[in-house]
Amino acid sequence: MFIIGNLLISVAKIADMLLTLYMYMIIGSALLSWVNPDPYNPIVRFLRRATDPVLDRIRSRMPNMGGIDLSPLAVILAIYFLQNFIVRSIAEIGYRLKTGAI
Repeated sequence: MFIIGNLLISVAKIADMLLTLYMYMIIGSALLSWVNPDPYNPIVRFLRRATDPVLDRIRSRMPNMGGIDLSPLAVILAIYFLQNFIVRSIAEIGYRLKTGAI
């Protein structure tokens, strides 16, 4: 069972890294919204394409706050929840399978 345990631990670590990377992309996109960047810049275009689908879904469900966009904060909180609940649970199951505690 230690092989499945190692697999789950690896999946949890990769998921944690990807969620952290996406959180930094959300932060970068939020910082770019404060300035007027060149829309043809490849980095700006990449960040917009990667983050706008998620942010648009959250924006459509949030009430109008008078020009304040809290959708990046909501996404960051969701990522934090995913990392601390789901990813840690997967890692814990992996560690238990690895040590034979289940």
